[in-house]
Amino acid sequence: MTGRVITVAQQKGGSGKTTLAVNLAVVLSARGFRVAVLDTDPQGSLGRWFMTRRERLGDAGLAFSTASAWGVSYECDKLRRDADFVIVDTPPKVDADLRPALREADLILVPVASSHVDLWATEGVLDLAQRERRRASVILNRAKAGTRLGEEVATAAAAMDAELLAARLGNRIVYAETLGMGLGALEGARPGPARDEVNALTDEVLDLLGYSEG
Repeated sequence: MTGRVITVAQQKGGSGKTTLAVNLAVVLSARGFRVAVLDTDPQGSLGRWFMTRRERLGDAGLAFSTASAWGVSYECDKLRRDADFVIVDTPPKVDADLRPALREADLILVPVASSHVDLWATEGVLDLAQRERRRASVILNRAKAGTRLGEEVATAAAAMDAELLAARLGNRIVYAETLGMGLGALEGARPGPARDEVNALTDEVLDLLGYSEG
């Protein structure tokens, strides 16, 4: 079976796309899956994370590639021959350039940070995913306890024929710290709730894809 493609997309910058892609990749790899990451964002944050990881660990434990918007299909075809999962990080925009990355996806993850601006920006991604007939799921990132945003996101996602994941990533410094070290929260020096969050996210993604670890 060829690998599954997970595309992380959101038209607003700063929503945490790379944080989500990195942590999902690290947990999947730690569970024994073969994982490749594909950076299609000209800003190159995922690529910088990967190079930092390789310098730190020697063996990054992941495959890595880059592609322009229109090279996504070609790179995905190559990567999924040898990987169980290909995780695609995309630029913060919604236009024709994003469509190839959505078209290749078995699952689209749309991070929404704790602001209504992010919530509004989500609609464009979900609409484009719907046009491409691809499954899209929204995940709260940098979520703050005790806010009404989660309920509002759930309502908006339902209206756009998308689902809101039960898993969410909290507003925690460890995500930024480990990202800068070429690591994921699972690999942080101290155990904490972030590890539970990224494991819950991975469990839910595997379930959505109907993927059995056995």
